[in-house]
Amino acid sequence: MKRVVVMTLVFLMAMGMVFAAGASESAAGAPTKIGISIPSADHGWTGGIVWWANKAADDIKAEQPGKFEFRIVTADSPSTQIRNVEDLEVWGMDYLVILPHESAPLTPTVKQVHSSGVRVFVVDRGLTDTSFGYVNIAGDNPALGTNSGKWLAQQMKEQGLRYYVAMGGLPVIIDTERMDAFFAEMNKEPSLVNLLGENNYEFADWSTQKGLTLMETFLQKYPRIDAVFCQDDDVLLGVLQAIQESGRNDVKIALGGAGSKVVYKMIMDGHPLVSATATYHPSMILDGIRYATEVATGVRSDDFHDASEPITVVIPSVLVDASNVDEYYEPESIY
Repeated sequence: MKRVVVMTLVFLMAMGMVFAAGASESAAGAPTKIGISIPSADHGWTGGIVWWANKAADDIKAEQPGKFEFRIVTADSPSTQIRNVEDLEVWGMDYLVILPHESAPLTPTVKQVHSSGVRVFVVDRGLTDTSFGYVNIAGDNPALGTNSGKWLAQQMKEQGLRYYVAMGGLPVIIDTERMDAFFAEMNKEPSLVNLLGENNYEFADWSTQKGLTLMETFLQKYPRIDAVFCQDDDVLLGVLQAIQESGRNDVKIALGGAGSKVVYKMIMDGHPLVSATATYHPSMILDGIRYATEVATGVRSDDFHDASEPITVVIPSVLVDASNVDEYYEPESIY
């Protein structure tokens, strides 16, 4: 994928130095062990996480033969993921890259692993305990909402559109961050009307089926809908199905989010309703794994490990449309 991931670091690190902790290979030259714990592929985005994790491991092993050993484990629940992390510790991992199924139940286990000397990299959602040193690599949730709101408000104003509906994901903090930022932009344009009421929206559970059901309900309730924001490209597929099956032609814009290859292809092909998406891409797991290998080889410092709080690496959210979609489309990805 022809993309450049720009990481905004809370600290600056000297490059090219070999740090003591970077030499995690044994004196006998055994490969560095990197454990990767992620959720199971229960929908498109997590499927993308699994795909990008495997791609990262394969690419790094090809680039640096014999230097690293990876073990990728998936979990369908927090309890399963806790057991997986414990198994990785028994395996003897030197580094842990983890995307928590849920932050709270995983935090004590990850903290215990950290205390044993394992360097920890947490992708996407952070931990509930921020009193120890790890790297949190995450997408920019407020920026996804801001980018989406700015784009949609501009498009609606330019096209003389007025009425819209909105869907969120789940009642969690990242959803609130996205939706608050979205409405902050939409509310700057007084001509736009949220049919659900000011700053109100329904939860679509980041699910295609729930997106279909919700959109069916909206179409039955409201005789005119000019645009819909559903925050997620999986949800968008259900929204589009509902619109198509209804036979309605009043909806002019459908905007999801995260950046799936299916939606990228829609943009490339000039879909009548879909012409943009804001990224929160599952390739962030690749960034986490790459970060771990750079610490292991001394390219980056592991000073974060002994710090009293985590450091944050923010992967920007980018508005993708016809002007730049070629840079982000990865045809081999499953998401």
